[in-house]
Amino acid sequence: MATILVTGGAGFLGSHLCEKLIERGDDVICVDNFFSGRKTNVAHLLGHPQFELIRHDIVHPLYLECDRIYNLACPASPVAYQYNPIKTIKTSTVGMVNMLGLAKRCHARLLHTSTSEVYGDPDIHPQTEDYWGNVNPIGPRSCYDEGKRVAESLCMNYHIAHDLQVRIVRIFNTYGPRMAPDDGRVISNFILQALRGEPLTIYGDGTQTRSFCYVDDLINGFLKMMDQDEHAGPINLGNPVENTMLELAQAVIEVTGSKSQLVHRPLPKDDPRRRCPDISRAKEVLQWTPSVSLKSGLERTVAYYRQQLGKNG
Repeated sequence: MATILVTGGAGFLGSHLCEKLIERGDDVICVDNFFSGRKTNVAHLLGHPQFELIRHDIVHPLYLECDRIYNLACPASPVAYQYNPIKTIKTSTVGMVNMLGLAKRCHARLLHTSTSEVYGDPDIHPQTEDYWGNVNPIGPRSCYDEGKRVAESLCMNYHIAHDLQVRIVRIFNTYGPRMAPDDGRVISNFILQALRGEPLTIYGDGTQTRSFCYVDDLINGFLKMMDQDEHAGPINLGNPVENTMLELAQAVIEVTGSKSQLVHRPLPKDDPRRRCPDISRAKEVLQWTPSVSLKSGLERTVAYYRQQLGKNG
């Protein structure tokens, strides 16, 4: 049994990670400021003897004892991270320094969740970890993209200067139950529009691509990355199967049984045209590859949103 700190633990990914850690016998300290995380995501864990919830913003120092740190704190959807861009970049910089300092003091191993956004609008495809990216440093997405790039630099410099055990994963598009319905991500948008019988909103011509990884597969990748002793990272975690937005829309309509039509809107500024991971390193180092198909993952996610819509009338 270990004491694990999960920052951003009440978020979409964080809540699933807390569950998995408790399931395998760890004591979990969940820290969240509830900027984008939700108490409902962890409400079912509150009475568990291995779970503790602390309301705290990692931009301020945190003093506690732990063996390992999973740093997930940062709004991840464009709607959330552009709402308060200064707050976003402070979480990835000042907050990262605070978490690295805590790890250094506790002699804890730290896993930092970076993002495929460090690749920007990529010039190479699929994206490998050696690619330096094509990011607009002053664009509307820069608070998130550049914040995460600085966070990676901080991790590696603490690793080199202080021999701190760090692990860096770069997350590609992930979906599943507990995604906030209003966070603006394409899968939650499509599913809710389909369930309500509304037109599905396609930005641009719909030929831009993303790769979609189901949350259970991603959390399994986190655990494998944290538990291995050889590789600091970064390592891509995502599904290498590429889908256009038009293909995704049709898949959602099929799973929901909706009669929704498609409506096109202008493509947002700096929105990447293609995004797909090369996961060769994850396969080699972690023996990890996603196993949940898009259809199966969508079925589970649609069931969750049907339940939520039923609760809310």
